[in-house]
Amino acid sequence: GTPQKYDPTFKGPIYDRGCTDIVCCVLLVIAIVGYVVVGVVGTYPWAGGGSRAGFRPGGKRGGQLRCRGASCPPARPVGDRSGFAASRHLPVFSFPIQICVSKCPDRYLTYLSAYGSRGPAELEYYRQFCVPEFKNLQKPPIQVLKDKECPAMIIPSTPLARRCFPAIQAKKGVIMVGNETTYDDGRGRRRNVTELLEGAKKANVVLETRQLAMKIFEDYTVSWYWIIIGLVIAMVASFIFIVLLRFLAGIMVWVMIVMVILVLGYGIFHCYMEYAKLKGEAGSDVSLADLGFQTDLRVYLHLRQTWLAFMIILCIVEVVIILLLIFLRKRILIAIALIKEASRAVGHIMTSLLFPLCTFFLLCLCIAYWASTAVFLSTSNEAIYKVFNETACQFSGQTCKPETFNTSNVTKLCPDAQCLFAFYGGETAYHKYLIVLQFFNVFMFFWLANFVIALGQVTLAGAFASYYWAFKKPDDMPAFPLFSAFGRALRYHTGSLAFGSLILAIVQVIRVTLEYLDHRLKAADNKFAKFLLSCLKCCFWCLEKFIKFLNRNAYIMIAVYGTNFCTSARNAFFLLMRNIIRVAVLDKVTDFLFFLGKLLIVGSVGILAFFFFTHRIKLVQDTAPSLNYYWVPILTVIVGSYLIAHGFFSVYGMCVDTLFLCFLEDLERNDGSAEKPYFMSPNLKKLLKKTNKGQPEA
Repeated sequence: GTPQKYDPTFKGPIYDRGCTDIVCCVLLVIAIVGYVVVGVVGTYPWAGGGSRAGFRPGGKRGGQLRCRGASCPPARPVGDRSGFAASRHLPVFSFPIQICVSKCPDRYLTYLSAYGSRGPAELEYYRQFCVPEFKNLQKPPIQVLKDKECPAMIIPSTPLARRCFPAIQAKKGVIMVGNETTYDDGRGRRRNVTELLEGAKKANVVLETRQLAMKIFEDYTVSWYWIIIGLVIAMVASFIFIVLLRFLAGIMVWVMIVMVILVLGYGIFHCYMEYAKLKGEAGSDVSLADLGFQTDLRVYLHLRQTWLAFMIILCIVEVVIILLLIFLRKRILIAIALIKEASRAVGHIMTSLLFPLCTFFLLCLCIAYWASTAVFLSTSNEAIYKVFNETACQFSGQTCKPETFNTSNVTKLCPDAQCLFAFYGGETAYHKYLIVLQFFNVFMFFWLANFVIALGQVTLAGAFASYYWAFKKPDDMPAFPLFSAFGRALRYHTGSLAFGSLILAIVQVIRVTLEYLDHRLKAADNKFAKFLLSCLKCCFWCLEKFIKFLNRNAYIMIAVYGTNFCTSARNAFFLLMRNIIRVAVLDKVTDFLFFLGKLLIVGSVGILAFFFFTHRIKLVQDTAPSLNYYWVPILTVIVGSYLIAHGFFSVYGMCVDTLFLCFLEDLERNDGSAEKPYFMSPNLKKLLKKTNKGQPEA
């Protein structure tokens, strides 16, 4: 805590500490070990019994991978017309004939015509579009089609997104496939190729999307270095803005306040002029009560009473703002002084501006591990095959094995039955508890992500606290304040960070669960359940916001005093409640400055990028690259500039919050005496008319 007697070598309360919340630290380590085990279980088939379905091809055919059974995505439909609208997300059994082929068919041909041809070439060509097990070319065509070993017909197709789609083209407004307007469906009927148009439309969507992606990729390849230059400009602009806040914060705040007062004054004047202009006009004296509710809101603008109400409301707001300025002027000056002091602190700890990159990198690791674990767990099931048939069969829906299905009793009792892929699943204990592992994966993601954010916050808070509690700034600061704060956080307060992030993770998991339930209940007609769910979502949203606010300030107190999480949260909360007006004023002033900074940086860089990439700057008109879509690099620069500005201002915001809490603690714990001197800057002491009696000023 605060020293009993002033010592010139004393550097504030941030160095006197011990380990906190050790139990939570142990729980975090155990949870991380369990998380690694879950990742291993989901990755290796021998650990979880998974077949790695969807990641392992079965064999080769025609020089390309041939998909078999559970290891194959829905294969390319080559025969029946119902398959041409295929989506790779549909189950395998939604298409009559499905195989992986080395190339798509290039001609019209039916199995009957191929079988009846004189030479074997046609049938050999056709056989590559049959199931791999089909070997008997002398088998009667009716039996082949009944057993669904070959498609009834094939048509000219083109490969697209690993699928074969009809080669549809338009000639003089006529839809054709392979220079034909009709085709034989293999069952003795002629069909119009327009029946394939629906599937072709979906294929065109995929093709257009692919072409769009290729053009966007081309734009990135020729403009990436200019994009980087734009982001560097945003970074420099963000840094300059933070530096200028030391000199311009007061001017910007007071200009904003004066502008608000002037705008409200003009609004009052405009309302009075409209009120006077309507005097004597027919129907303008009708009261709002007599007029009642009108859907056309413009009707109200023709009433004098409407403009009178607007004028009264604006006058009240104007008076309230002026009174607040009169009574809160000193608190506004304190907020401005703290913002200026934060700019000085950031200037002395320049490495803090780069620290968000470390937090971002750790968050990317958390996201990558969570995503890979989720994918591996979801695909570690075994392929389940079921019996499907068109007529009544006692074995319908039962599990089957494709390898032995043709020799089983099922085909004898139900000739039209087929053993087709149904879904991924399993009967083992691992598969039964797979949903639990997925839930644990989500929970650990939130816990670790919040822990990384907490580590970043307490590190920045510790660095800026070392600036505030340095009696002689910056001489009494440690050589490397950011690295010292990072080391203290990991060495002493890992448990406290785990505790705070655990509470937040529990609330976030509950919110995710409520969103999932809300999604499932959308089709239901239970209004009470929907109302209750909406109330719960609102309550937990508010709870999450409050916990984030409390955690942020608790981490600052942990960085300053080294107390455990609960003590720090309690002390921070009551400290802020005792200074609630100062908190509100500082919060609104900093929010305005950050909004203005982001608007200026993103807007200026975005406008510069627009003029550059649209060749409107004559000096560099020939330097700008030629693009398919100029909005691609412009949007990239705008989004990147916002993220950079947000990163810079998040550091600055943490600095302001830390200095503010240290300032409140300084006021409450110290009195300026020789035993308890103030640590605040000379500007703050001058503003508050405080002095350190008998001690040299910093």
